Amino acid sequence: MAVQLIGTSRAFRKVLDAISVVGPVDSTVLLLGETGTGKELIAQSIHEAGTRRDQRFVPVNCAAIPPGLLESELFGHERGAFTGAITQSPGRFQRAHRGTLFLDEIGDLPMELQPKLLRVLQDQHVDPLGSSGRSVPIDTRVIAATNQNLPELVERREFRADLYYRLNVFPIRIPPLRERVEDIGLLATHFVRRFADRQGKVISHIPDAIVSALQNYSWPGNIRELQNVIERAVVETRTSVLAMPGFEAQPVPASSTARTLAQVEREHILATLAETNWLLGGWNGAAARLGLSRTTLISKMQRLGISRAADGAARISARRRNGASGPSPAPNRTRDYAGARASA
Repeated sequence: MAVQLIGTSRAFRKVLDAISVVGPVDSTVLLLGETGTGKELIAQSIHEAGTRRDQRFVPVNCAAIPPGLLESELFGHERGAFTGAITQSPGRFQRAHRGTLFLDEIGDLPMELQPKLLRVLQDQHVDPLGSSGRSVPIDTRVIAATNQNLPELVERREFRADLYYRLNVFPIRIPPLRERVEDIGLLATHFVRRFADRQGKVISHIPDAIVSALQNYSWPGNIRELQNVIERAVVETRTSVLAMPGFEAQPVPASSTARTLAQVEREHILATLAETNWLLGGWNGAAARLGLSRTTLISKMQRLGISRAADGAARISARRRNGASGPSPAPNRTRDYAGARASA
């Protein structure tokens, strides 16, 4: 089934042009973009635009697999290579032989595995765990993706410079949704049709007011967040006209001369945390509502200085500035980052 890429904005047309250029050749591609921008779909499109389209597209999320298992998952292992290895198992590189391997979240690849990955990229051979030096030849195209600043990681010596240069053959920047405002209506229509079909509903109209509200959001979770918002709206809609109760009351400006994007993102995350009573995980937690993974949300909170303790202190300060009297509750420190991880 062919991947459907939706968008006519100038920013997205640059991505489509890049796909048409690099798809037919076997060069390594590095996709750069925020969480939720659709990097895996872009990688699939590059695969389908090339000569390997009839072979396998094998994705692997480097951040989702425990470091102790990632080496075996990528490069395979021989029988008896470690406790529990009762059979030989090919790694993802071998499974993607003659096809494409998509290495998502490459910035989270442990340092100890980076030299081995570099050697595979250079030599097109893998050494499975426990193979005693036996190399397996492969013919695999690699597409990598990250939402991190790899040059910055290289500067901090958290990512090898030689591996970065080897991956950065043909970089493609995927714009965040806030830079594709004219595509939001098209994407919303697509998601409404998809979820209405799944739920056996007929929704034939999206009011202009809703489209305008969607276009005025900053969308820190990008397309994934938009998709989740539309799915909830379809669930709540009981007529042929899409309803989004409460959404218009919480606009987040897409741009502002008075506030930075980080400030807008911070306020949006804080508002969502308040709605969920600081619950991060679960189907109705803040991460799901924002279209982010729990670990990505925690990372954003740390980067933006968001914690329940700090929010409580800010509220106390605001009360004092406004002349509020009476005791204020102490901030609950038990559900800060560590507590949020435990309760999520």
